[in-house]
Amino acid sequence: MDVTQSAQYPLDPFPQYERMRATAPVFQDDQSGSWHVFRYDDVQRVLSEHATFSSRMGGDNPSGTGQLFASSLITTDPPRHRQLRSLVTQAFTPKAVDALAPRIAGLTDELMAEIAGKGSADLIRDLAYPLPVIVISELMGIPSEDRERFKHWSDVIVSQTRTLPASETQDSTTSEMVEYFLALIDQRRSRPGTDLISSLLAAEIDGQKLTVPELLGFCALLLVAGNETTTNLIGNAVLCLAESPGTLERLLSEPALVPQALEEVLRFRSPVQSMYRVAVADTVVGDHLIPAGAPIVAWIGSANRDGQQFQRAAEFDVDRNPNRHLAFGHGIHFCLGAPLARLEARIALEALLSRLPGLSVASGAQLERMDSSIVYGLKELPVTWQPA
Repeated sequence: MDVTQSAQYPLDPFPQYERMRATAPVFQDDQSGSWHVFRYDDVQRVLSEHATFSSRMGGDNPSGTGQLFASSLITTDPPRHRQLRSLVTQAFTPKAVDALAPRIAGLTDELMAEIAGKGSADLIRDLAYPLPVIVISELMGIPSEDRERFKHWSDVIVSQTRTLPASETQDSTTSEMVEYFLALIDQRRSRPGTDLISSLLAAEIDGQKLTVPELLGFCALLLVAGNETTTNLIGNAVLCLAESPGTLERLLSEPALVPQALEEVLRFRSPVQSMYRVAVADTVVGDHLIPAGAPIVAWIGSANRDGQQFQRAAEFDVDRNPNRHLAFGHGIHFCLGAPLARLEARIALEALLSRLPGLSVASGAQLERMDSSIVYGLKELPVTWQPA
């Protein structure tokens, strides 16, 4: 396979992470003023010590898409975070997620039937992208004709970096999303259904309904987290397995290993590479004093390759156990949708292994990472197999 490396978004950022862990594990970018942490222990601490490292996005005056997420789960601190999280926890319990398994399996079968006889496909376009988009759209009650818009908005959001001002495209995307979700919220107020948005409209915290910004924050978060990370988990899994000689064949003969293999994919090529925090007060990380109000980027993708935490960290090993990766975060902000992402990826991977014999990345394929420093995934993943 050929690798198209972008200087800004390299397909292989891991050597750079390794250099930073060795030479500047806690580093301040003079241009943006942001601090960056690269070692596992520091990343885990920044993600979990919410009293020291706030999740507030863009400080007290967020702009652009930051405004949309300003009242969402990932950008609030306790006690409000705990109250908001309790409202959606029931929709993502293992039991609730397991109930979705037959529908996810059915959707996977439909998508696989479209490509199984062809012998080649772009795995992102034909499976990894549509599957989670349909699942989260159905959970939220989004009409099927709006799914393409959903995906476009999601792609624009994850292409942003917080060190740059929002582009016109990002601003117009935010406006489109707000307009769309406000109309959807109004529609569900008058005609409630069994979907997640209707449930959130009916929910109360201490006798108070959710505010409109909080509802919008939930919608935006579910949109991005519900499809983008799962798309990339599926794509990254196939890439990891294809690069690891004999591993696809082993999983085919030992399907019980698939969940453990996915945990190693989450560690080795984390769909979320970094998370953002703000120092609440002056604090010391490593031997650096980080002042109150300073933005901090915790590099999950680096922490998950830290040799101090993982033996042979640069090797992909489906037998790795235990595997204390930070791919879903840590502490109170641990990803609520983790059970759903794991379930979708497992069902998709099992279907790929059983229905596409000889699956491999297409010879000479140009692999290019999507334009995001936060999310790690491929723009396309051309694969081939021997059709039945």
